Amino acid sequence: MTGFRIAEADLAACRRLLAGGSKSFHAASMLLPRRIAAPAAALYAFCRVADDEIDLGADKQAAMERLVARLDAACAGRPQDDPVDRALAAVVHHFGIPRTLPEALLEGLAWDADGRRYEDMAALESYAARVAGTVGAMMTLLMGVREPAAIARACDLGLGMQLTNIARDIGEDAREGRLFLPLSWLREEGIAPEDFLAAPRFSPAIGRLTARLLAAADRHYARAEAGIALLPRDCRAGIGAARVIYAEIGREVERNGLDSVTRRAVVPGWRKAVLLARAAGALVAQRDGAGAPPCEATTYLVDAVAAAPRPRGLIPRGWGARLVWALELMDQIDRDGAPRSLPFNRSTVSAD
Repeated sequence: MTGFRIAEADLAACRRLLAGGSKSFHAASMLLPRRIAAPAAALYAFCRVADDEIDLGADKQAAMERLVARLDAACAGRPQDDPVDRALAAVVHHFGIPRTLPEALLEGLAWDADGRRYEDMAALESYAARVAGTVGAMMTLLMGVREPAAIARACDLGLGMQLTNIARDIGEDAREGRLFLPLSWLREEGIAPEDFLAAPRFSPAIGRLTARLLAAADRHYARAEAGIALLPRDCRAGIGAARVIYAEIGREVERNGLDSVTRRAVVPGWRKAVLLARAAGALVAQRDGAGAPPCEATTYLVDAVAAAPRPRGLIPRGWGARLVWALELMDQIDRDGAPRSLPFNRSTVSAD
């Protein structure tokens, strides 16, 4: 989207913060249009700062309170005197990102720092909604898309990716004292959490739990696929590529015999190339299933976007959404006269 502005010095500071240290941002910047790169850099920079503050700070609660204060100030349009805060404020204002989304992300990072464990899949999905569903929702807003169905499917993609990460990193997490496998699942398999953390080892039981995680991730990927057609055309192939490559990590775990304790699944470069070529099919993706309700863990995120006012001058994408917007605008004109600033600037209008 053109018309968006961040001070060059602030944007440069955000990019320096991410340089060499954020593979996820690098991947996103390679897969998505250049118009999204600047606001995405601002969002990822705030995520990086938040993660470091909570993870590295001695007083987690104090760090969380400082971050919430910074977020409050940015959302109010009065950012603290920091380039990351100023850039975040510009993104939040221009794209109409409701405070609920970045606040939920902060909450998920705090859960990480606390070493929280999760009783069942519903609890684990609540965590994934915060650390990954929020990112999917915010990136969709950067694309100029606000429709509830698109936000719900973006959250599904985030959940699928996070569950895949958890399935891939079971051994690595355990060796660092972290456990994301649902506790009720462990009990069903007769595995004591503390025993597994003390001596992580692969077993058929752990393999079965890994398979259950990947099956849950695949359900979210299937739901997410239907939402790709709701995105701008120049974003569909990139998001489609992210979906198929992450899903392929799960297939690689399966090829490794579901052992992600002693082995780490890596998708070979040649296979990624094949998948990227196949992702071009996202350009003609079907919308069947796009309107399915959001999963329970992400409903509040979808609702927050729906309740947030649309930024002035932001014309919806998609013929149906633009029709509703035009009718609402004409109704406003009939009631109040012509609005002070009609959003008919060419830079805000893009073909669907």
